[in-house]
Amino acid sequence: MKKLLMAAVVCMLSLSANAQFEQGKIYVGSSLTGLNLSYTGKNHTDLGIQAQGGYMIADNVLLLGMTQFQHYGTDTMADEFMAGIGGRYYIVQNGIYLGLNAKLVHAYHNYNDLRPGMEIGYAFFLNRHITIEPAVYYDQSFKKHSDYSTVGLKLGIGVYLFNEK
Repeated sequence: MKKLLMAAVVCMLSLSANAQFEQGKIYVGSSLTGLNLSYTGKNHTDLGIQAQGGYMIADNVLLLGMTQFQHYGTDTMADEFMAGIGGRYYIVQNGIYLGLNAKLVHAYHNYNDLRPGMEIGYAFFLNRHITIEPAVYYDQSFKKHSDYSTVGLKLGIGVYLFNEK
């Protein structure tokens, strides 16, 4: 009986998660990045904040624009400002998403870099519109891979709004 009840709950959660990622929705989100847990070869810890907004161009496909500020805990590198575009694909039945992005990075005086990245995360719905979104990410540096490529964790809050027609 417990197994049947658990299967019913899982089916209901899958159906409700699936309905959240429909074409035409607008997404607004913010994340804390690094959380003092990301690691690069040059700077061992960092903390940042990211803002993003997007539009569901198809069911389960989100196109994003983002901006980010990153502060490093060491004196070897100044703070970074980033702007970029990306996308997410939501796996239909559970809220797990796969993301790809590209960021243009500007830091101290004349450091510029293009950093493509990827992430895997989970959109946990608190209600019909608001999510908590933990994710693991990787950003690849084209300037100097060993010093500026980053692996880290981020924790975000997302808002999914209906686009009334």
